[in-house]
Amino acid sequence: MSGTSADGIDAALVRLSGSGWRRRFDLLAFESYPYVQREREAILAACNSPAMAVANLSRLNTWMGRKLGGAAVRLCKRVRVPLANVDFIASHGQTIYHQPGATAFLGSAVRCTWQIGEPAEIAALTGCRVVSDFRVADVAAGGQGAPLVPFLDYLLLCSPTQNRAALNIGGIANVTLIPAACAPEEVFAFDTGPGNMVIDALASHFSKGKLRQDQDGAWAASGKVLQPILRRWLADAYYRRRPPKSAGREQYGREFLMRVLRDCKGHESRDVMATVTALTAHTVARALRDRPWRVYVSGGGVHNLALMNMLSAAAPHCAFLESGAAGLPADGKEAIAFAVLGHAFLLCEPAGLPSVTGAKQSAILGKLSLPPLPAGSATRRR
Repeated sequence: MSGTSADGIDAALVRLSGSGWRRRFDLLAFESYPYVQREREAILAACNSPAMAVANLSRLNTWMGRKLGGAAVRLCKRVRVPLANVDFIASHGQTIYHQPGATAFLGSAVRCTWQIGEPAEIAALTGCRVVSDFRVADVAAGGQGAPLVPFLDYLLLCSPTQNRAALNIGGIANVTLIPAACAPEEVFAFDTGPGNMVIDALASHFSKGKLRQDQDGAWAASGKVLQPILRRWLADAYYRRRPPKSAGREQYGREFLMRVLRDCKGHESRDVMATVTALTAHTVARALRDRPWRVYVSGGGVHNLALMNMLSAAAPHCAFLESGAAGLPADGKEAIAFAVLGHAFLLCEPAGLPSVTGAKQSAILGKLSLPPLPAGSATRRR
């Protein structure tokens, strides 16, 4: 998969067994393959683009499929697992547009989500069947199409005695709340707001493209939070809206970055960085409310020490641990989650949680692409 931050492809090799809530998995290998700068720029240019040639979108879709397939090939080669031994590849691809709310279009109310990364290219490159396009079935069933990772969160973290939460801080931050002894339909999950997306964009802006992120949160740690500006941002209606809800670059992309720069004009870059970091921390803390959750944190944000310190201060009633404490590498959780979702698809099991996404009914998530037939194979026509 490639996340909202569009910083690279995460690939996980997973052994799966069982089914339903008795499903088990073992992570055999994980690797991240960063994009070079021009690749990342091309992806970000397509995200929520007001005007991009359809030819270039089609080319990007094909290129992304080959890039995703190449990541699978590289990972298997590194750990010496023949592709012939791989049962399937699950590919989330790259979200370039996510609009779960209805918008008028050609006389109809349309809700949509779009992930690129042509699965036929992955199948052709690897010789494996490919499960992809996980979000659209949930959207078609009336859901947000996100978040989908709570399926894995519940499988891994449900406890008879502890209130547990899973927090993933990628480009967007999302939280899964799993009260003690809860049933799957009682899981509560949603996107809390920006994760690393605005922080990364500011790092690139202030460094004139030399940096992709605030390494370890050092930039933010050197500044002070501009409290009046933070309060203004926290007044956004999204943070008061009841779940289900999801967010993306449509809310926190270019336009939001321009707003940040306008609101913070004249202030030092370190103070601006501290303030957008505090925005992520406070919106997550609001989502955790006052219950004493044991929170397992994954995603790139877990490495931002300033963010984690702000989060602990904003939610002192919670205990924050890296997701590795629950058996999931902090950087690989979402890639593992889509392996699990692909497995559910092949067993014809619904994997969306309507209580999380707001779908009217459960849906089997994904589409199947098959590899080309081997040379010389006979085909029968009916």
